[in-house]
Amino acid sequence: MMPLRVVVMASGEGSNIQALIDAIESREVSGLKIVALVSDVPGARAIARATRHGIPSHILPFPEGARRGSEARIRFDARLASIVAAFRPDFVFMLGWMRLLGQGFLRQFHGKVINLHPALPGTFPGTRAIERAFEAFGRGEIAVSGVMLHLVPDEGVDSGPVLKVAEIPLRHGESLDEFEADVHAEEHRLVVEFARELGRNGGLPAPRTDASQQVSLEKEC
Repeated sequence: MMPLRVVVMASGEGSNIQALIDAIESREVSGLKIVALVSDVPGARAIARATRHGIPSHILPFPEGARRGSEARIRFDARLASIVAAFRPDFVFMLGWMRLLGQGFLRQFHGKVINLHPALPGTFPGTRAIERAFEAFGRGEIAVSGVMLHLVPDEGVDSGPVLKVAEIPLRHGESLDEFEADVHAEEHRLVVEFARELGRNGGLPAPRTDASQQVSLEKEC
C-alpha cells in the first residue's frame, strides 16, 4: 500500500512538523509521508526544518491587509489551493498555520484538512489560545486546558469535528513559559500519535452516527 501523502502548512517555528519528521524517520510512524511544506511567512523556521530533511517547501507570502472576501484574499486562496493540489495530498495538516482558509481552498480538499489547535474543543478559538487559557486559570475560571486536532470543513474558527483531544492540567505557581512548554510537548505527542493511527488505518475512521458525538479516534485524558 502506498503511504498517505501529507502536505503540512505552517507559519512559524515548525516544532510540530519536526516532531512528525522525526517520528517518520525513526519509523515510529509508518504508512504516511510528508510530501511538502507550505508556508505563508518567508523565513519561517519551519521552512529550514523541512529543507534539512529533503522535503520540498513552497512559500506564498500572505497579501498584507487582505480581508476575508476581498479580491486579494480570494486570489491568495486560489493560488494556495493550486500549490497544495500539485502535491496530490491525501491530507493537509495545519500545524501552526496562522491564517483562516476560505471556501475557495476548502472546497478542493473536503474532508482532508486537519488543524492543530492548542485548546480544548469549544474553548479559546483563534489566536493567543495558550495565553488566554493561562489568564483564565489565573482568574480561577478553568483548571484544565488542552490541545485538539479537528477537521476544517468551513471558515469557522477552530470549530470543526474533533478528531483527537488531550487534556493538560494547569498548575498553581507555574509560569506562562512552563505552561506553554507543556502545551507544545502535548501537541507533538498528539500529532505523532494521530499520524501513527492515520497511517496504520490508511485514513480516517468513518464518522460516528451518534449526533451527540464528534468524530474521534480516541480521547486522551
